[in-house]
Amino acid sequence: MLGQAGDADARTSIRLVLLDALLGQHDAPWLAALDGGAGSPLAGLARVCRSAGWWWPFEKVAVVCERPVALHRDEAGRLDHGDGPALEFPDGFALCAWRGMPVPRAFLKELRTLTPERIRAEENAELRRVMLEYYGYDRYLTDSGAEPVHQDETGTLWRVELVGDEAVVMVEVVNSTPEPDGTRRTYWLRVPPTTRTARKGVAWTFGVAPEAYEPLRQT
Repeated sequence: MLGQAGDADARTSIRLVLLDALLGQHDAPWLAALDGGAGSPLAGLARVCRSAGWWWPFEKVAVVCERPVALHRDEAGRLDHGDGPALEFPDGFALCAWRGMPVPRAFLKELRTLTPERIRAEENAELRRVMLEYYGYDRYLTDSGAEPVHQDETGTLWRVELVGDEAVVMVEVVNSTPEPDGTRRTYWLRVPPTTRTARKGVAWTFGVAPEAYEPLRQT
């Protein structure tokens, strides 16, 4: 039997082999821009693209995957879905993920019934951040009874301490441009936990020092 070192070496070897996968259906965008008709050197890739997902061609055997029946990604291309598997195949194999981070399927089901108390009780900092993103930082601040720590002409600074993790600090700002119905939209900007004033927080979102944040016009 392999020891711990042997197991690690075997896992590394498998990962390196998996990196050599061809993209199958995921090659479609660039294959469509080239001549992949009969007789073309790309004809074989085009045929696989029409009926399979990732595949690994070796000298005497090829490993071919089915196309996924579900694939959900965020704007950055990461696997991401809050209501079920982000990636699922016909045989039932599935992977749940939130913004690229794998999470248990049962964890996703729990997101629909979150409360501030449950979020605070979560010991895993990464999972707690997922909970906060799903629940909404502004909603969490409101439901947690957070108190404003600073207010000026730029907005209101809010802070909530989290055990074993950095504090949630956000600036509440009101859009200076009214909506068609005359109301003004409120935005919540998360800022570094070291932020002590609303001006400093808003200035940080623009990448400037607080004393340099003097907009001539706000929109």
